[in-house]
Amino acid sequence: MTQAITKTQFSLPKQKGLYVGKVRDVYNIDDKYLVMVVSDRISAFDVVLPKGIPYKGQVLNQIAAKFLDATTDIVPNWKIDSPDPMVTIGHKVTPYKVEMVIRGYLTGHAWREYKSGKRTLCGIALPEGMRENEKFPQPIITPTTKADEGHDLDISREEIISQGIVSEAEYTQLEKYTQGIFARGTQMAADKGLILVDTKYEFGKKDDKIYLIDEIHTPDSSRYFYAEGYQERLAKGEQQKQLSKEFVRQWLIENGFQGKEGQVMPNMPDSFVSEITERYIELFENITGDKFNRATTDNVQKRIEDNILKSLAKLG
Repeated sequence: MTQAITKTQFSLPKQKGLYVGKVRDVYNIDDKYLVMVVSDRISAFDVVLPKGIPYKGQVLNQIAAKFLDATTDIVPNWKIDSPDPMVTIGHKVTPYKVEMVIRGYLTGHAWREYKSGKRTLCGIALPEGMRENEKFPQPIITPTTKADEGHDLDISREEIISQGIVSEAEYTQLEKYTQGIFARGTQMAADKGLILVDTKYEFGKKDDKIYLIDEIHTPDSSRYFYAEGYQERLAKGEQQKQLSKEFVRQWLIENGFQGKEGQVMPNMPDSFVSEITERYIELFENITGDKFNRATTDNVQKRIEDNILKSLAKLG
């Protein structure tokens, strides 16, 4: 199998720190810039799985770069350069401690909550009588806390404001940005025969200016259905054909793992790892309309480092 990049440890000019997230290695350059290396690590249920997924980092980074570029007229974003298939370099901003989750359809976590009998999610009333994967009358924003460790938790707009996590004026602006980016992503997906089901956005602030940060509209942050056959599958109560990380979660659930205490991570066979790679590439080609060009796997670490150094030299 092609080697997956699950760890980087570069020593970059003016580097002030390295943050290792579930998927990304983020280098702080002089408190001005961030170098984000999107690794091939994969997480589910807030746990990093034991095996990396070849080309996953490239898929995520290149999808995010495309959508960041396609939404600059809606909201400024942190991206300055993408010098390598697995790297984005951008502004260092102070992140808001919330993730803006927006849902167009009743699926995933929202459906699990609804199925359990709940009729409010993050303070938003949900209509009675909805079916799994049914479209909401209009998209709903269901924010979560941004946890440094462990699970992100559902939180309401009112709680965010009353707890002083985000001011009311700024939160209102985050909602407007979230709705605008989701509308753009929905249209771009529809143009490719896909439905953007739900997604999450993260924002930060620098010099009193709000920036869209991190990734957008990737299979790690978003869920897509195929538009063709959606209505028929809904009418029959069948599962939707989807492009997202949900199939990885379902495989884990079927193998007795949901990230709960005492549960043992199942062994992922190489055949399943290869299937995940192909699913990620399929999503890339479907959502971008571009052919996926697998980057060279010869000495990937050196390639990444060289490309980062060239870009940083231009920034000065």
